Amino acid sequence: MKRALISLSDKTGAVELAKGLVELGFEIISTGGTAALFDKNKIPNTQVSDITKFPECLDGRVKTLHPNIFGGILAMRSNASHMGQVKDLGLSTIDLVAVNLYPFKETISKPNVIFGDAVENIDIGGPSMIRAAAKNYQDVIVLVDSADYSPILAELKKGRVSLDTKKRLMFKAFSHTASYDALISNYLAKQIGEEFPEQLTLTFDNKQNMRYGENPHQKAAFYSSGLVQKTSVATAEFLQGKELSFNNINDAGGALDLLNEFSECACVAVKHTNPCGVAIAKTPLEAYKTAYKADPISIFGGIVVFNRKVCEKTAVELNKIFLEIIIAPDYDKKALEVFKAKPNLRVLKITGLDKQMDFSSTMDTKCLYGGLLVQGRDSTLFDTKDLKVVTKLKPTKDELKQLEFAYKVVKHTKSNAIVVAKNYSAIGIGGGQTNRIWAATEALERAGENVKGAMLASDAFFPFSDTVELAAKHGIRAIIQPGGSIKDADSIAACDKHGIAMVFVGQRHFKH
Repeated sequence: MKRALISLSDKTGAVELAKGLVELGFEIISTGGTAALFDKNKIPNTQVSDITKFPECLDGRVKTLHPNIFGGILAMRSNASHMGQVKDLGLSTIDLVAVNLYPFKETISKPNVIFGDAVENIDIGGPSMIRAAAKNYQDVIVLVDSADYSPILAELKKGRVSLDTKKRLMFKAFSHTASYDALISNYLAKQIGEEFPEQLTLTFDNKQNMRYGENPHQKAAFYSSGLVQKTSVATAEFLQGKELSFNNINDAGGALDLLNEFSECACVAVKHTNPCGVAIAKTPLEAYKTAYKADPISIFGGIVVFNRKVCEKTAVELNKIFLEIIIAPDYDKKALEVFKAKPNLRVLKITGLDKQMDFSSTMDTKCLYGGLLVQGRDSTLFDTKDLKVVTKLKPTKDELKQLEFAYKVVKHTKSNAIVVAKNYSAIGIGGGQTNRIWAATEALERAGENVKGAMLASDAFFPFSDTVELAAKHGIRAIIQPGGSIKDADSIAACDKHGIAMVFVGQRHFKH
């Protein structure tokens, strides 16, 4: 008789699997809670302790770690020596292993989880059984995903499980335990303050295979972090529209990062990962209209995100142009009805966008051929104690707030970057330039006739006074920049000459 060992933390599909195996003539071996579930459903099963002749002990820490179990899993049927030893030792082979692991991810995802609880949810016997069964893939079917239960039962009913299927299950098994170990490793690294360990193993879950990547000739998929933040594209509720593309998700991620800078009611529009319209106002409708007015050309085909509930009037305004995606923490029912007029428009709901999230503990990665760059996220703007007015003219309190607004926008614009803002709206954005004066030229020209009296923000210091001279020609009122150039004095002198206020904040925001 063939034997199947079933020991499941997540018991989804367990009863159906066991019943199917019994119908196919399998003897079921089970542990603790799984055995209780089978007993309740009148599924004949044998406890692991009856096989090992040893009771579960140490509060369940030791159940399956025994030669009677692992010998039965690892014995190669084609190896005469192995089978001779199985006979001599009185072992019985195990032909199918269905195991999933203690809920470690779910445990550490709980708020204020206790370290001891996390440790107790580190599975020992489970990964060992999975790896043993996967290693002996020719002879043992290993199941770690309930989605595979039905297809495997179907193959078994046909007589056998193919070698190709067994290899696929082997791959899934080792991927499963590798991901589990990576979660444990990363959790422990945070517990001991190990920012950059000697070996870095990251784990992500495939959320979506895509039609193509950044360009049609590139294959792509979207993977979500094992422990995702609430305000993530990965946790969005998809309300309507076409499937998200690679570029959609990339742009949306950048838009949400910028949106998170604001506690006030804000609207952020993004195109090709760069902001093309940003404003804060009393209502989402007012914020959107202001953001749109700043650059009605670039916003076409872009992504618009809000940190407040979208009403019907806002939806009507949004529907006037072609947009790829709209994201908000919530929508009025009438707003969703308005969006239905454009069935291809992607509408996403992300609960929690109305609250700023703390991303300081997360890491930023950049993949390159042969390696991975890892850094802490750029999660701060500047320390207010480092803000220093360096010119004779002092900005007013309102101007300081507007300068801070501009600096938040420039932080999320590709370097070299300059942002011109007025009345809490980014009226000119110049980004991705190879020198700062070009970025300034682009931003000031885009600001147009409304530029006089506006604020200007730079993501890094001015290497020369030329940006100040250009700003003066356009009537800029005040400038915010990190400072730190060996020629800071030249820029300060130019500001004093033209009656421009300038503040240094001591923190740059390169974005490459």
